[in-house]
Amino acid sequence: MQIQINTDRNIEGREVLSNHVKAMVEHGLDRFSEQLTRVEVHISDENSEKRGDNDKRCVIEARIENRQPVAVTHQDADLDAAVRGAVDKLKNMMSSMLGRQKNK
Repeated sequence: MQIQINTDRNIEGREVLSNHVKAMVEHGLDRFSEQLTRVEVHISDENSEKRGDNDKRCVIEARIENRQPVAVTHQDADLDAAVRGAVDKLKNMMSSMLGRQKNK
């Protein structure tokens, strides 16, 4: 599984953050690593310097073998929570999709 991290210009500490996000994605999606060919994570700060509720956004696009890509989005007050929320949503979606495939 190849993981690519993209951030907008408002995100600081890109290299450290990138390594942390990569580890979260690998850990969260570990059981699907054989079916996933590529995962793209897009992290952004919607309000830049301004303070606001749920202004951190994480979009994860996953490319699954022999299927159309799927994407999930999660917004939260901090980056860690936004990434964790998006990973959880993707994990639930993949469980549902691949569980149905096994039942056929």
